[in-house]
Amino acid sequence: MIRNRKHSNQLEKYVLTPQRQLILELIRKSCGPIDVKKLYQLTSKKDESVSLATIYRSLTLFKKVGLIDEHRLGKQGCCYELKQSLEHQHMLCKGCGKVSDFESPLITELIKAIQDKQGFTIEKVELCLQGTCKECQDSNKSVAEKELKNE
Repeated sequence: MIRNRKHSNQLEKYVLTPQRQLILELIRKSCGPIDVKKLYQLTSKKDESVSLATIYRSLTLFKKVGLIDEHRLGKQGCCYELKQSLEHQHMLCKGCGKVSDFESPLITELIKAIQDKQGFTIEKVELCLQGTCKECQDSNKSVAEKELKNE
């Protein structure tokens, strides 16, 4: 159950159906970006009556009222998460597809410097660092070591 007053204020012009509430709750519980496929799988487990079209319509509404952000993260396509601070950014592992969040004071400083120097109000910042996570690096190292031993 969504108990955040901010959510209810932003949705007050719209009907918060049980399906929309479930979808929003699953996005909140995902603790990071979630794609439509995964969101549909989780939703279907809890309520089989929710269609893919309902998910897309709900995501469109949630973006419109400012509850969620849509991110395009590499080949993974679009992911969704509750709106975060400007400093909240992502790292995408090209090996396993895992998306991790990070914050850096350097980004905060950069945003402030640009706003001060350019007189530009920044409303959204998207930075996605792509690379290989530690687990995939360790796994690749193990595979390479085994191959060397077998030669």
